[in-house]
Amino acid sequence: MTATSASRLRPFDEIPSVGTLTMLRQILGGKGGRIDMLGPLDRHYRELGPLVRQPAGPFRMVNLFGPDACQTVLMDRDGIFSAERPWTQIMGRIFPNGLLLKDGDEHRKHRRIMHQAFRRPVLRTYVERMTPMIERGIAEWGGMGDFLAFDAVKELTLDMAASIFLGVDLGPETRRLNRAFEDMVAASMSRIRLPIPGLEFQAGLKGRETLSAFLCELIPARREGDGSDMFSELCRAEDEDGSRLDDQAIIDHMIFLMMAAHDTSTSTLTSMIYELARHPEWQERVREEALGLGKAVLDFEDVEEREALTWVMRETLRRYPPLPVIPRVTTDDFEWCGYEIPSGSMVVVSPIHTHHMAEWWTAPWTFDPERFSPGRDESKRHTFMWIPFGGGPHHCLGFKFAEAQIKGIMHQLVLRYRWRVDPGYRMPLQQAPISKPMDGLPVALEPIR
Repeated sequence: MTATSASRLRPFDEIPSVGTLTMLRQILGGKGGRIDMLGPLDRHYRELGPLVRQPAGPFRMVNLFGPDACQTVLMDRDGIFSAERPWTQIMGRIFPNGLLLKDGDEHRKHRRIMHQAFRRPVLRTYVERMTPMIERGIAEWGGMGDFLAFDAVKELTLDMAASIFLGVDLGPETRRLNRAFEDMVAASMSRIRLPIPGLEFQAGLKGRETLSAFLCELIPARREGDGSDMFSELCRAEDEDGSRLDDQAIIDHMIFLMMAAHDTSTSTLTSMIYELARHPEWQERVREEALGLGKAVLDFEDVEEREALTWVMRETLRRYPPLPVIPRVTTDDFEWCGYEIPSGSMVVVSPIHTHHMAEWWTAPWTFDPERFSPGRDESKRHTFMWIPFGGGPHHCLGFKFAEAQIKGIMHQLVLRYRWRVDPGYRMPLQQAPISKPMDGLPVALEPIR
């Protein structure tokens, strides 16, 4: 930034700001202590404009709104928006060295190696392995009585992650490892980050120890074997220079991948179940499409062909992106909307708000899967107005796996069951750190005879 251009810019402290107490009341103002992010973000945007300063103790923090802001920050063409710095502050002690917590050349190197575990032939193998697990898992749901969709889906996706990612059948271990994951996710957002017995941060550290020990024992055999699970693929993966990941890097990446994969898939599937319960006409439409396919299970080639199911999934991800906001820290000064944002500032863009902007979406607060239909596809109005998987260098590496898993489960679910929620029910949503229902999402599940 030149001295001349800098002199024309308004300083950071003049950016419209929301007060500390106002922000806390808005975020924590939901019933039952739920965390609401969309409501406050929308109010801040409408009342204060396209960039809003937020109180963050000694740190400079600013929200940038809209798809242009998302594109600028996430594409990061000048290499000045660090993902490592904010995510390390947020989850670095619980999920150290995950791919999201790397920048620059190191990120590119690790991403190239990890990409070997997500190649199309490998994804086809994952789909083949997950199909019988979906059949067994969903078959058990009909006899569960009071059915909590979130809990059931979470258990199924963790079992699938263990089998497909690790190549093991967890069995009795499922509950222990599931608790370890939950403790780690909760600890990553803990306000008191001290290893004090009885507090959630200490539970998260113990959860990481549990998973690290579990994975460490498996690495030697996976390096020498020929397994097709993701863990084995990662243990053997090399980049073009023949470089491999060391044991600790494999452990760090696998823990992060399993958390990201099964938590985000669980979030999306649960939200899809909720919306299809509230909109039975769409549930029937997805079911008729599944019946028309003439297959009880989806093959890998079928995943992208499910039109109605694809629209429902995309609309659900629009309404309930698993990661509602994305933080970066600037490593150089930059200008936005006439203001100077100094190096070292926390810059936040918000998929959940961008997905609900009336300037870009028709009736954005309405569930309308046909907005993604050919000829109407509203997401094509701007490359960065639909970003549930992020964008740019840190675009989710496993999004194709997530799509195959979500569609595979939903395909079998609509063929086996109809479901509904009580009239007038609205899912109490916690939007951070991962979007999920606070009550487990109770639904009435009816087997199709």
